[in-house]
Amino acid sequence: MYKQPRQEIEAYSFEHNSAGKLMYLPVNNSRKRFCTLEPSPDSPAYNALSTATYEDTCGSCVTDDLNEFKHKIREIETVMMGPDSLDLVVDYTDSFDSTACQEINSWRSTLEAISRRDLRADLVSCAKAMSENDLMMAHSMMEKLRQMVSVSGEPIQRLGAYLLEGLVAQLASSGSSIYKALNKCPEPASTELLSYMHILYEVCPYFKFGYMSANGAIAEAMKEENRVHIIDFQIGQGSQWVTLIQAFAARPGGPPRIRITGIDDMTSAYARGGGLSIVGNRLAKLAKKFNVPFEFNSVTVSVSEVKPKNLGVRPGEALAVNFAFVLHHMPDESVSTENHRDRLLRMVKSLSPKVVTLVEQESNTNTAAFFPRFMETMNYYAAMFESIDVTLPRDHKQRINVEQHCLARDVVNIIACEGADRVERHELLGKWRSRFGMAGFTPYPLSPLVNSTIKSLLRNYSDKYRLEERDGALYLGWMHRDLVASCAWK
Repeated sequence: MYKQPRQEIEAYSFEHNSAGKLMYLPVNNSRKRFCTLEPSPDSPAYNALSTATYEDTCGSCVTDDLNEFKHKIREIETVMMGPDSLDLVVDYTDSFDSTACQEINSWRSTLEAISRRDLRADLVSCAKAMSENDLMMAHSMMEKLRQMVSVSGEPIQRLGAYLLEGLVAQLASSGSSIYKALNKCPEPASTELLSYMHILYEVCPYFKFGYMSANGAIAEAMKEENRVHIIDFQIGQGSQWVTLIQAFAARPGGPPRIRITGIDDMTSAYARGGGLSIVGNRLAKLAKKFNVPFEFNSVTVSVSEVKPKNLGVRPGEALAVNFAFVLHHMPDESVSTENHRDRLLRMVKSLSPKVVTLVEQESNTNTAAFFPRFMETMNYYAAMFESIDVTLPRDHKQRINVEQHCLARDVVNIIACEGADRVERHELLGKWRSRFGMAGFTPYPLSPLVNSTIKSLLRNYSDKYRLEERDGALYLGWMHRDLVASCAWK
């Protein structure tokens, strides 16, 4: 997709043609390697790069400011050629005509836009150099990228800052330690982190889409059941079940008796500022308000360690299992011989659930090698950062905190970590279909009502969001990129 900067390029000179206009001419027998970047003495690449050839053979020119002109030429080199610069040999025997001067002066007004456009290409070049073990080029590109990224800039500049964090960590083989200590500022208090998560939940429809589509499948499967048991493998704040309890309360003939088993994780516990009792009490109060018989069962073990005995399945209950944004955290056969991802699905199938819901990011980063994994991460999160930019004002005082604490750690983990340390391992829905099929599941058709309800939800957001139904699954995307997929199984 992106054209890589060449390691070697021909040198060029400027000469006048018969019409007096400047033209590029190749300088024969001159093939050298050049770097436009000058790394800091503190940079690991300094010693290597300091021996590279840096040439500036610009001749004289009739301008008001010779240095300014040379600086403009060098800026254009840097923007257009990345780490490789042209060996410029300029010989002006006549003064510029007015048209040429105006063209040169107009370059400055376009440099900022060109730089933003090239940031993607430079990030790709850096990752490509790392994948080819070209360490000098990688260090050189990192020095350049540091000047281009910004956590408060445009979407690609903000994402670029976190991608660069991941590249640095990957190059230093310190992904795990940098991932754990990504936030240079103190870890936010639980109330602050919850606030950041809530902002992201409100400004983007991704989580609401996942929860609504899963709830629709569960409500459809349980519409005639009197005793319902829901096992949620990633209950978080329990927000998903607020609307479902309300829907059951309005069901003709009265609500069923509902029991929810919530499985905890350390991140959710920290964000809540306490254990699962907080979620249970909140949902119990809501159920009481709507006169819904309710019971909450907490399971305080990691998802990969859950056993059937932890789940308290009872005879006579219609069972629903919810996998919302959780299965991609499970290590599979590429990480562990235990293959918790497939083991968990087989275990759930043995419980004979009436419906199982799956919501996952539509991304392919699980077993991909470093470079394609980087490309997939950049393209996926670029769409997400762009969608945030549309809804959340650029000057929102919490923007940086929302993106840093809710998204940046995932980006760095995907790029910088390997083996068991890489916990963000997304798969495309096609792969999930294969796993569910091997575990003995068959697709559960989604109700048309779910589709129409989500379309109503999306009217509150940008028209660049799109909803598609394909092969019995729902996809929520930003423009041309699928971001979240939802489906159900039985």
